[in-house]
Amino acid sequence: MKPDTIVLIHGFWVTPRSWEHWITHYESKGYRVLAPAYPGFEVEVEALNADPTPIEELTVPAIIASLEKLIDGLDSQPIIMGHSAGGVFTQILLDHGYGAAGVAINSAPTEGVQVIPLSQIKATFPVLKNPANRHKAVGFTFEQWHYAFANTFSEEQSRTLYERYHIPASGNVFWGSALANIHPGKDDNYVNYHNDDRAPLLFIAGENDNLMPPKIQRSNAKHYTSNTVTEVIEFSGRSHLMPAQEGWEEVADRALAWALDHS
Repeated sequence: MKPDTIVLIHGFWVTPRSWEHWITHYESKGYRVLAPAYPGFEVEVEALNADPTPIEELTVPAIIASLEKLIDGLDSQPIIMGHSAGGVFTQILLDHGYGAAGVAINSAPTEGVQVIPLSQIKATFPVLKNPANRHKAVGFTFEQWHYAFANTFSEEQSRTLYERYHIPASGNVFWGSALANIHPGKDDNYVNYHNDDRAPLLFIAGENDNLMPPKIQRSNAKHYTSNTVTEVIEFSGRSHLMPAQEGWEEVADRALAWALDHS
């Protein structure tokens, strides 16, 4: 029995609204589509920009617990797809035994992935330049957003999506991820790369992604040494905000087809 439910997990600096095209696309194909918000993010973009307190209070364990509770309430294991930080949460969920198959799109790295391209340093500098940001919700200016998320979009398209999607990101979670390879022991973005019981996992990378470039996806995939399927697909001409970029249907259909073939 093939999965009939798809769970879409958003990343940082955006909310489930960023999946709006994929939700209607998959629903039109007959799938039940769930796009949960992080805890406290259940309000609209405008409300989170006005009061970022839920962003400041965010933790990875709380995100994972809420996602696991959601999936526990389903009758069968879904296809899990995550974008950016959502790609990390997808990997963690698969490692915890959830999902019939997983797709990580322009994924942030899990613990142990030490590739740090120059474009990523520039894209994340607004958060990491000041240690005090660890206790704040940190937003992008439009110029920073355009470089990190939408560098292959026209300025008009990029600005429209900035106004529609952008919210601050959790400095606490972001700094924790950045320091994960320094701290002893397991951090919040840890996965067991040797887990033979993990569901199949596909990484989708965008050729021109400045925030999470393809070399991060490829390095992350190579860390998996388990006897499970782990593959990487790269789409040319794509930037970080792939779910909203022109031609997103091709990515959505490829992701779904792969997940169905491997579930």
